[in-house]
Amino acid sequence: MTNDRLLRALRHEPVDTTPIWLMRQAGRYLPEYRRLREQAGSFMNLCQTPELACEVTLQPLRRFDLDGAILFSDILTIPAAMGLGLHFVPGEGPHFHHPVRTPEAIGKLAAPDIADDLGYVADAVRLIRRELNGRTPLIGFAGSPWTLATYMVEGGPSKTWQNIKALLYNEPRAMHQLLDLLARTVTDYLNAQIAAGAQAVQIFDTWGGVLTPAAYREFSLQYMQRIVQGLKTAPDGSHVPVILFTKGGGPWLEDIAATGCDAIGLDWTIDIGTARRRVGDRVALQGNLDPMLLYARPEIIRAQAAAVIDDFGPGTGHVFNLGHGVTPQVDPEHVAALVDAVHEHGARLAS
Repeated sequence: MTNDRLLRALRHEPVDTTPIWLMRQAGRYLPEYRRLREQAGSFMNLCQTPELACEVTLQPLRRFDLDGAILFSDILTIPAAMGLGLHFVPGEGPHFHHPVRTPEAIGKLAAPDIADDLGYVADAVRLIRRELNGRTPLIGFAGSPWTLATYMVEGGPSKTWQNIKALLYNEPRAMHQLLDLLARTVTDYLNAQIAAGAQAVQIFDTWGGVLTPAAYREFSLQYMQRIVQGLKTAPDGSHVPVILFTKGGGPWLEDIAATGCDAIGLDWTIDIGTARRRVGDRVALQGNLDPMLLYARPEIIRAQAAAVIDDFGPGTGHVFNLGHGVTPQVDPEHVAALVDAVHEHGARLAS
């Protein structure tokens, strides 16, 4: 492989500079993405057409010296394949026509057929691997069971999570039934991506941070741990690193590290140096620049990137990323400034 910095950092091996990839590195802030999205007609058509998903995945790598490509898809492909009627409302985001809010509705759910209902994802992975031709590793991903459940129960985005929390507290057995189904499905889904060529995988637990500590461990973390334990090796027998990212997960770093994951993704609400002192070398750390810093002037972006790298300190096991995804109004030149700054400062620290 031409550039394996990312995989080396996830394995705690020496690197010549800090590797960087970005959550939502492909997306609406890129004019070439907006043009392709318009041609595709819909967001889901982009996701479900392997050739288009491949093109979107590769777009940021043509602009920036990134150390990883992440599959272009959506975390809601699994509940969409369960027949819940996924659609996107302008200005609001994803919604479901048929949310599940009762034990009876949950009991009627069935796991999708990964090959038939979600085979387009594995097809995209194979195509992207071929097109990358060893340039960088390819990262696959899925939403965590808890995060998928929040959308399935709420029916869309929420500020209070009242429907799913009512279900959690009133009907915990039904909640666990839903999460168990989703954990088994996510495990199979990620294993299909690995079999198709994904070289690392990330589980996005976007809404784990809205839970109490006890509820996080019971309703989110234990299911992610099951997934980690159920993942298979790559076709060549090599281990595929797993990154767990819980937005708002700073209070539970030690628990996350104990799942068997290879890396913890951090949001911007915790210092990465503090996180490293808490988990030691048990796992690599990924993060964790505030995404809003990409709206600052380039010289400020460079200084803040250096501060994150310095806070992590010397040694192995750091993958640079944002604390969440790139937002739509970001200037691509600011992303370029960040990527270059990370490599320049990371090389000085590594030398």
